[in-house]
Amino acid sequence: MLYREMPKTKDKLSTLGFGCMRFQGRPTNPDEKKAIEQIRYAVDKGINYLDTGWPYHGGKSEVILGKALKDGYREKVKVADKLPQWLCRSRDDMDWYLGEQLKRLDIDKIDYYLIHAVNGASWKKAVENGVIDFMTEAKAAGKVVNLGFSFHGPKDDFMKIIDAYDWDFCQIQFNILDEHFQAGIEGLNYAASKNIGVIIMEPLRGGALAGKQPAEVEAIYQAANPGRTSVDWALRWIWNHPGVVTILSGMNTIEQIDENIATASTAEMNSMSNDELTAVRRAADAFRTLMQVPCTACQYCMPCPAGVDIPSAFSFYNNKYLFNAGFMNRAWYLAMNQGGGDKKPSFASQCVDCGKCLEHCPQNIQIPTHLKQVEKEFEGWMKKPLIYLVNTAMSKGKRK
Repeated sequence: MLYREMPKTKDKLSTLGFGCMRFQGRPTNPDEKKAIEQIRYAVDKGINYLDTGWPYHGGKSEVILGKALKDGYREKVKVADKLPQWLCRSRDDMDWYLGEQLKRLDIDKIDYYLIHAVNGASWKKAVENGVIDFMTEAKAAGKVVNLGFSFHGPKDDFMKIIDAYDWDFCQIQFNILDEHFQAGIEGLNYAASKNIGVIIMEPLRGGALAGKQPAEVEAIYQAANPGRTSVDWALRWIWNHPGVVTILSGMNTIEQIDENIATASTAEMNSMSNDELTAVRRAADAFRTLMQVPCTACQYCMPCPAGVDIPSAFSFYNNKYLFNAGFMNRAWYLAMNQGGGDKKPSFASQCVDCGKCLEHCPQNIQIPTHLKQVEKEFEGWMKKPLIYLVNTAMSKGKRK
């Protein structure tokens, strides 16, 4: 296992982290025995960064991780957990959730604590509710050691949040297809320039970049290196970036752990050749030729006068066809675009065909036409029931 130093904390973290969101079993009833065995197996193999969150597995992820930390394993690892900011109506709520998380984990401090899933609007709301004081006092009290945030939103929001607090680290979505999506490479480099460690989530797009790939992509990889798997290509490309400290992977079999550790043990930063980087670039381009909408998430079409989150709509729509991503992809589209707090709904169906976006799109995409297709396939009569199910799942464990 290779290790990289977190810039501010000087902790040496394994370049591969264990994400505790995809245990075997049903989403709200994971196989506890297998999960504990796999976590401990990973730690025994050198992984020392374990990541969980309040809503994962209906609240059971933190409890299972807490049990896995017994028998001397707590001393071998750094634990990361997250404040569910969307459930917090006040500063008092923040203190309550942190207290409950420490109980669930059965530990006295959380090594890496994140404000979970923020964007510009949710960060603004969290600040109004006292999150700055909360973080400062939680750290002073020794309940958390290092502070960060996980991010889902446009790049400009990311830059503002990075500058809003003296962060120790942050967590972003980054992979061969999302080089310029959300925070992207620009956000990664900006955080690194400010000595902020970067943790990577969704390195395999929820597993979509693993296993069988489109024939065009497989042909490129095989021609470049027949012995390398698509997982190895995808992870190695991320680790090639110097600003990356740790990649989170939601591993749930011993075989997955072994495969990822094998790559993590040899993937140094700046180690990929120009030919290898070209192969990854060609593979990503091949993916994009299969996309229903050739959107690069450049954000030139934004803001939409009607409030549509155009890049988000096209990202979910493309995922459906690239990776045969069905129900969960649709549920996430509805969850991410329903609004809440200071954020207004941003569904494709809000398009009024004003044409403003057409004036700015460098790809000359017929945006209103494609938004109608997104509306047809992702909203419809199931919109309200699915939003209800998503919100019920996300609110499970909400403070009474």
